[in-house]
Amino acid sequence: MAEKKKILLVSATRGKNYELAQELKKIIDNTTAVDTSVINLNSYDLPLYKPGIETKNETASELSAEFENADGFVFCAPEYNGGLPPILTNAFTWISVTTANWRDGFKDKFAVIATSSAGSGQRFLVAFRSQLEYMGTLVMPKTITVTNGQSLNRKSAERTLHNLTHLLSK
Repeated sequence: MAEKKKILLVSATRGKNYELAQELKKIIDNTTAVDTSVINLNSYDLPLYKPGIETKNETASELSAEFENADGFVFCAPEYNGGLPPILTNAFTWISVTTANWRDGFKDKFAVIATSSAGSGQRFLVAFRSQLEYMGTLVMPKTITVTNGQSLNRKSAERTLHNLTHLLSK
């Protein structure tokens, strides 16, 4: 019997995006037979990465292992100053310097990008898609967006997540 595929849901906040990640996990768990886990980047006490810093960091290695062991991702993060939240950029940098090849945590994996933002989150969605694709991740065309004026469209989220799990099962 084939090993179950693993989806890692990654939240860049303790608040609304973490709640969104938990809700999306429930949708996946109720509809498919994949292993899911949610991590909150705030739980990883990573120092600010600076060029030349010692890269042997146990916390960063643990986070890198989570990414390397995943078959797919659901990223939940807000738009921050018109782009990515710093905690997400810092985590990605640490992952890239603690794997054998800097793309090992991301390449040939599928991802859905989700956001819970005060505004539309569009700048985050566009910038993050570009970064993930550059790192070798295959990003699903549909995103999941929650704003102050728009709650989670559950049916749309179910379709998007179904497409992700369907691709992982091939």
